Amino acid sequence: MDDYGFKKWCVFIGLIWGNMIRAHQVPCFFIFGDSLVDNGNNNGILSLAKANYFPYGIDFPGGHTGRFCNGKSTVDVIAECLGFSEYIPAYAYATDQDIIRGVNYASAAAGIRDETGQHLGERFSFRMQLHNHKNVVSRIKKLLGSKADAFEHLAKCIYSVGLGSNDYLNNYFVPQSYSTARDYSPEQYAEALIKHYFHQIKTLYKHGARKVVVTGIGQIGCSPHALAYMSEDGRTCVQTVDIDVQLFNTKLKKMIEDLNNEFLDAKFIYVNAYDIFGDLLKRAQDYGFEVTNVGCCGVGRNHGQISCLPMETPCQNRSKFVFWDAFHPSEAANVIVGLRSYKAESESDVYPMDIYHLADLHIGE
Repeated sequence: MDDYGFKKWCVFIGLIWGNMIRAHQVPCFFIFGDSLVDNGNNNGILSLAKANYFPYGIDFPGGHTGRFCNGKSTVDVIAECLGFSEYIPAYAYATDQDIIRGVNYASAAAGIRDETGQHLGERFSFRMQLHNHKNVVSRIKKLLGSKADAFEHLAKCIYSVGLGSNDYLNNYFVPQSYSTARDYSPEQYAEALIKHYFHQIKTLYKHGARKVVVTGIGQIGCSPHALAYMSEDGRTCVQTVDIDVQLFNTKLKKMIEDLNNEFLDAKFIYVNAYDIFGDLLKRAQDYGFEVTNVGCCGVGRNHGQISCLPMETPCQNRSKFVFWDAFHPSEAANVIVGLRSYKAESESDVYPMDIYHLADLHIGE
């Protein structure tokens, strides 16, 4: 076992033992996002953005649930770290008993902007996810007996928000279907997204959120899809893509500062997915990976021109691949990103604190 493998084993054993001897670190966990964390909300709608078929979920205990991965997503890993014995259910299937401990509203192809992803069919934009959460909050008020009791409960929860990728991949970078690239410069577009995002996060606060995790956009210029279509050698990340994304991420971190300054009875944190994933790619061998530029499942150059098809045979050594398909990380990569989001390995991983410390905060006391 190499050094990193030993560290992962220690973390795994520590998490198992910790979960056995303590209660949940928080009572509930609410998730908003896109295909990186969708766990089945798109299954029943008219959308091309679905993953409820084999070989998706090939390594997940529940099989092809709708997760865009061979196994666990980052929020599944974070849920384990927080002490949950079961994964947070998709909104589409959540019962009253479920919603007390949290709901996953994420939807593949969703974005900050309402029109994002519309060429792929139906999806739940962030605005729609917030509307669904408002309905859940109303249900929780009835279950707990009063607004005061509901908000006391909700203030202890962790809220994970991660959108923006599709506002580039399925909007700004698709000029044949959207006008945003003609209407905005990269700087203007990032600014417009952040302005809209800021008001959406304030809506989440209005509905009782007091511990909010906002995850930035990762290095989408390094995905098999980007490499297949825009990288000459199929290995060098596409800088023109990642430069635009970093404009957004820089403004997003400043947005977190602004939110913390405005709402003193809440705490907002930023997860630097871009640098975490960049470090993972840079030190791939140290993390146990052998393939960083090709999807485990997919068709064409880099297995990134067409994403994983139904009944396609994926690679056998899935833990050695950073990417599962044309766009999405493998479970092995998600475990690393999830763990570093929960307990930062580097000061640059999070700002101003990690999820572990956010969960332990006593807001308003």
